[in-house]
Amino acid sequence: MKKLISCLLATIGLSTACGQNHVTTDTYEVDVFKTKSGKVVKFHALMHSSIRIEYDGKEIEIDPCAKLRERTVDYTMMPKADYLFVTHEHFDHYDSTTIALLTKEQTQLVMNQRCADMYGAGKVMVNGDQLLLDKDFSVEAVPAYNTTEGHRQYHPKGRDNGYILTLDGLRIYIAGDTEDIPEMDNIKDIDIAFLPCNQPFTMTPEQLVRSAKIIKPKVLFPYHYGQTDVSSIPQQLQGEGIDVRIRHYE
Repeated sequence: MKKLISCLLATIGLSTACGQNHVTTDTYEVDVFKTKSGKVVKFHALMHSSIRIEYDGKEIEIDPCAKLRERTVDYTMMPKADYLFVTHEHFDHYDSTTIALLTKEQTQLVMNQRCADMYGAGKVMVNGDQLLLDKDFSVEAVPAYNTTEGHRQYHPKGRDNGYILTLDGLRIYIAGDTEDIPEMDNIKDIDIAFLPCNQPFTMTPEQLVRSAKIIKPKVLFPYHYGQTDVSSIPQQLQGEGIDVRIRHYE
């Protein structure tokens, strides 16, 4: 898998983060941004719903999972997490062995109630909670659930979390496993959004496009898409002012 570092050119709240647009090595794809005060934020596309974020010398892990079907992530080669977020208990999001591997004494674990109960540790956030983790780092837990008849049992309303991370003013929406729910009307001023796309568990491409038009992020990463074909999403959002980036989030 090739590593692609893509720099977002100057827009409101974001600026170019490296001297050249593309750097290639033999590891994960990485997208690099800068915050309003010039701090670098790097997003590593590990797989599916697993995201590694580097920010101002800190390590942030989202839903770390070491193995999914034939794909693996070698977390033993990565630093311990300063912050680790889990959206819900499904095996492709909650991997207790990997959580333990990435945890050090100072790691702040943030989970929904179900995952904290299963793991026996962690700061519990429920939909609507807000938490200041550091002077320039806050998180809000937002709803993530299914609405389609016959699918609601996968992610019932009120159980799971999506997260909005704010890093030095840079607002990042990590939707978790959700469909295009009404609460997305209240998600504003998003710089970077990660929206899932694989029915029956999350959204269809059409639902994802509708969600993106509501949220209007500056940059959109379709993720959690498994075998779903997301290649048409950039075309469907052409003219919306959204930079759609397809990475290896199968």
